[in-house]
Amino acid sequence: MSKAARERSARERLAAERKRQAARQRQRRLLTIVLGSVVAVAVIVVCAVLVIDHQRKQGTAEAYEGPLAPLSRQDDGSIVMAQPGVTKPVLEIFEDFQCPACKQFEAATGQTVLELAEQGKVKVVYRPFHLFGQQRDPIKSNSLRSAAAALCVPADKWISYQRALFKFQPAEGAKGFSHDDLVKWGKNVGVTDANFEKCVREEEKKPQVDQMTTYALQERGVQGTPTVFLDGQELDSAQFMDPGGLRAVVEAAAASGK
Repeated sequence: MSKAARERSARERLAAERKRQAARQRQRRLLTIVLGSVVAVAVIVVCAVLVIDHQRKQGTAEAYEGPLAPLSRQDDGSIVMAQPGVTKPVLEIFEDFQCPACKQFEAATGQTVLELAEQGKVKVVYRPFHLFGQQRDPIKSNSLRSAAAALCVPADKWISYQRALFKFQPAEGAKGFSHDDLVKWGKNVGVTDANFEKCVREEEKKPQVDQMTTYALQERGVQGTPTVFLDGQELDSAQFMDPGGLRAVVEAAAASGK
């Protein structure tokens, strides 16, 4: 074979090898793209499952299982939480379940309130009412439905239900607190009263909510929520929104009353 023929043959073999390498590279790139797509789809599926599971859990209320002083309901609809024999000091909490500041108060200091009552250091009186009666819907109806539903809940389930209402509080201007949800959350926390669902759906406690609202606004001069009184004296928000501050003023009042 001539030198020219050998060179031509070598060039042809080199060209063929380059084609094979290019083909292998294209296959690797294609495989990488396919695997990347599969991984991306898997990630999307996993995220979707997690979101759906999160949403499902978000819509489920949970019963409170921590230490708790005995609870009872007074004739006016308010809830008393105190150890037997504890009559003072008295911490009164006026709240509206549509109120964002009330939700903040519950998140910041709600557990401290429970602890103080459980420790026998204070008698707590929860006074829910319909502050947003003059607002436009949906805030007005959200406020009313939640307050009426809360009065349908047996006293021993109050803390669990109160926590659920603040947990699922609708955003300002958004429609929320549907009767279906209000009933569901009650059942989630263990309400078994056969009349509970009817009480919620027909808003049977609305007249009592109106009475409690009149008491709060006209007799006690409440102008906003949350409003907190200690032995009849209104506390500053800087006191009751701080767990340490609230504990200090309650313990001081308890000490001075002995």
